[in-house]
Amino acid sequence: MTLTNFVKSVQDIMRMDAGVDGDAQRISQLTWMLFLKIFDTKEQEEWSIEDDYEGKGPFVPEKYQWGNWAGIRKAERMSSDELMEFIEEMFKVLKAMTVDQHTDRRKVLVRDVFEDSNNYMKSGVLLWQVIDKINGLILEIMMKDMHSMIFMKQF
Repeated sequence: MTLTNFVKSVQDIMRMDAGVDGDAQRISQLTWMLFLKIFDTKEQEEWSIEDDYEGKGPFVPEKYQWGNWAGIRKAERMSSDELMEFIEEMFKVLKAMTVDQHTDRRKVLVRDVFEDSNNYMKSGVLLWQVIDKINGLILEIMMKDMHSMIFMKQF
């Protein structure tokens, strides 16, 4: 799937949601979701092996890390109503994270992203569909990267 097709398919889902009104809200909605997904991947795969990570991370509280609520199997997911309550709670927590001059820049980044973000979607069913699209895109990208690495090792 191309990035253009991905964005179009996500926009089509969001257009069905009563809470999302216009491209600005769709972009904002997609931004915080992609941020959490990518940040979670970085935290799990790269930052956790850095020497200075221990004692500083995780930068997103464990409960709100993408993989712990959005990256789980469909059979184990919370209901659509529970998802909407969870998202509301997550926004409150991430917006209110305390930071000072000694706080790691990655934690400051999380707080800053959520300080200016909102969840516009009102339907948990549609939100799960967007989450599935994001997870599918990231999986596809990872598979392409893996195939590229295997191909490059042959030379």
